[in-house]
Amino acid sequence: MKKFFAVFAALILLPLSLQAADFKEGTHYEVVKQNATSTPQVLEFFSFYCPHCFKFEPLMAQLEAKLGDDVEIKKNHVNFLGKEMGPQLTQAYAAAELLKVEDKVASLIFDQIHTQRKAINGEAGVLAIFEKAGIPEVEAKGALASFPATGIASQMKRNTETFQIRGVPSLIVNGKYQVITNSVKSTDEFIELVSYLTKKTD
Repeated sequence: MKKFFAVFAALILLPLSLQAADFKEGTHYEVVKQNATSTPQVLEFFSFYCPHCFKFEPLMAQLEAKLGDDVEIKKNHVNFLGKEMGPQLTQAYAAAELLKVEDKVASLIFDQIHTQRKAINGEAGVLAIFEKAGIPEVEAKGALASFPATGIASQMKRNTETFQIRGVPSLIVNGKYQVITNSVKSTDEFIELVSYLTKKTD
């Protein structure tokens, strides 16, 4: 586990590498499902309570810019960190998606937990985050309690179980390939690997 986190720290800090990589199954990625998605997709599993996920955000922004609009990048919050607030923040992120303020809400939650080092306590704490994101309390409450938000949160939980995610951040590409994070040596190689997998279906 320490090696896993050390690799992610290195990805944030190392300069770009120009070395071309020969990516191999079992070394750089694992096949975790038999069939790939019909369109290119990157699914990032994360938790707001994971400091490595917080540090991983700039790398994901670089990846998104590099892959462009042809590849869908989705975030999947997990419930297994943060005790009872884990599922609540999954619901909050689902509601933020509905309201199309997920980037603002995610940034505010990460900042409060990891930069300000302040806890988010219950519904009141979640509503305060939405207010900072420009969403009135009545609208935020409605979204949090809505059937669509509950459906999104339930799907996130199912995804976590389906792909047997035990640690975060974790990436599943095209619904079929899981990136082996300790195989990459630089930011450039990481982006190259994910880009390679988005084009792969066999």
